[in-house]
Amino acid sequence: MEPLSEPSIWQTLLLLFHTLGTLVIQLAALGYHLLLWILFAAWCLWGINWKRTRHFLATGAWAPAILLIVLIAIVWSRIDPSPCAQCGLPAFWWQLGYVSMLAALAMFCGWIQNVMHWTPHDISVDPPAHGHGHDHGHSPGHH
Repeated sequence: MEPLSEPSIWQTLLLLFHTLGTLVIQLAALGYHLLLWILFAAWCLWGINWKRTRHFLATGAWAPAILLIVLIAIVWSRIDPSPCAQCGLPAFWWQLGYVSMLAALAMFCGWIQNVMHWTPHDISVDPPAHGHGHDHGHSPGHH
C-alpha cells in the first residue's frame, strides 16, 4: 500500500480560494433573500430616534401600534389569501406572525440603539426661518 502524498501548497491555496468563493456566493444568496429585512433593520437602527419613540410608546402609543399590526395582517390576508406552505398556517395567522416579527425586529433595534447609545441626528424638515432685517438692499445709502 502506497502512503498518501501531501497536497502541494498551490493545491491547498486553490482549494481555499474555491471554498471562499463558494462561501461568498452562498452568503450573497442568503443576503439577497434577506435584503428587505436588512434594510428595515438598518432604517430602524439609524433612522428612528428610539429615545423619543420609547416615550410615546410608554404613554399609550403601543395600542394604536398593535392595532396597526393587526390591520396590516388583515389587509394582507385579504390581498393574498393563500396559506403558508412551509408551516401549514392559514393566511391571516402566518401573515400576523410575519408582521409581528417585523415589529419585534424594530423593537429589538430600538433596544440595541439604547444599549449602544446610538441616537440619529435630528433632521429639521421645516424651512429655515428668515430673519426680518430692515436692510433689504434698497436703502438710499447703497445707490
